[in-house]
Amino acid sequence: MTASNCSKPKGQNGRKTSWRNKQRPAASQSKAAPQRRGKPSRASTKPRSDNPVIVLFNKPFDVLCQFTDEQGRQTLKDYIPVEDVYAAGRLDRDSEGLLLLTNDGQLQAKITQPKKKTFKTYWVQVEGEPTAEALEQLRAGVTLKDGPTLPAKVNVIHEPAVWPRNPPIRERKNIATTWLSIEICEGRNRQVRRMTAHVGYPTLRLIRYKIGQWSLDNLDNGEYRVLAQ
Repeated sequence: MTASNCSKPKGQNGRKTSWRNKQRPAASQSKAAPQRRGKPSRASTKPRSDNPVIVLFNKPFDVLCQFTDEQGRQTLKDYIPVEDVYAAGRLDRDSEGLLLLTNDGQLQAKITQPKKKTFKTYWVQVEGEPTAEALEQLRAGVTLKDGPTLPAKVNVIHEPAVWPRNPPIRERKNIATTWLSIEICEGRNRQVRRMTAHVGYPTLRLIRYKIGQWSLDNLDNGEYRVLAQ
């Protein structure tokens, strides 16, 4: 896998902040359902491109994970000029970090399907200092409104050397904050935020650092990199 491009879109203002990660925290087969005549099979809806590519994008805060928006908000189109690629999974508007895009339907399905268990690592700044008991609850799994979460890998880490968020988070005076590394293989809506809130430590900032084998290393905020397959 080789990098064929690493660019920042024209018109982005502000000083470029370079950074490098320094954190090191601690098959079964089933028969296909019968297809109705005249309707394409599931496999045919996930074609493999003749020239598959992966785009790694370091999504800034307040950017939507879509290419159009009727309300005029910032979207992927403002940063990524690559055609015919689509997000493999999503990242909330108020979250930052790694987003994968591809023109390969099979790879997109592999990354997004829960059964594939693609692990994702998040750097999470929470309000307060989580107790050992709270950390163990996150590791063992907590019960949310949509059911129990799978066990997670959770560690306290030093503040990562990342870009400043714009706007900054709202911190309360005299209340410390803590950075956690949380690794999960699920992808429920706002799952990490709900997990930390459940054990009493609301998330103030959330950065996705890694998806499977791909990470944010050497990729500045707002930049993308194209990888030829």
